Amino acid sequence: MTMRLVGKCLNLSIHKNFLTCYKIGFHPRALHNGPDTIDELLDRHVVKKEKSFDDEDDELITQRRLTSTRREALSLYRDILRATRFFMWADSRGVLWRDVLRQNARKEFEDARYESDPEMVTRLLIGGRDAVQSALDKLAEKQMQEIDKKQSGRDQL
Repeated sequence: MTMRLVGKCLNLSIHKNFLTCYKIGFHPRALHNGPDTIDELLDRHVVKKEKSFDDEDDELITQRRLTSTRREALSLYRDILRATRFFMWADSRGVLWRDVLRQNARKEFEDARYESDPEMVTRLLIGGRDAVQSALDKLAEKQMQEIDKKQSGRDQL
C-alpha cells in the first residue's frame, strides 16, 4: 500500500514537472523521439565520406607513399648494417659491439614493423637517421683523437 502511494506521488511529480516545463517553452525530449533504427542513428551522427571520382588516384598515391617509406626504412637498415662494420671492439662480455648494435637495430625495426601512422613512421625514420649519423660522427671524432695521440707520441720521440 505504501509503495503504491509512493509510486503515484512519483508519477504525479514527473507529470507536474513535464507540464510546468511545457508551459514555459522547454520541451524535454522523450525517448521515443530518437531514431528508430541503428541505420537512422548512424545516418544522423556519422560523417560520410564523399565519393570521389579519382579513388584509383588516391589509392595509387597511398601505395606510392607506403612504398616510399618501406624503401626509406630498408635504406636506413642497410646504412645501419654498413655503419656497424666500424665497431670492431668487444664489450665487457666479450661480444663485438658490431653484433650488439645489429641486434638492437633488428629489434627496433621489428618493434616498429606494423606501425601504420605515417607521422610516427616518419619520426622513427628521422630518429634512426640522426642516431646513425651521430654515432658515426662520434666514432670519427674518437678516431681523430687517437690519430692525434699517436702523432703527438711520435713527435716526442
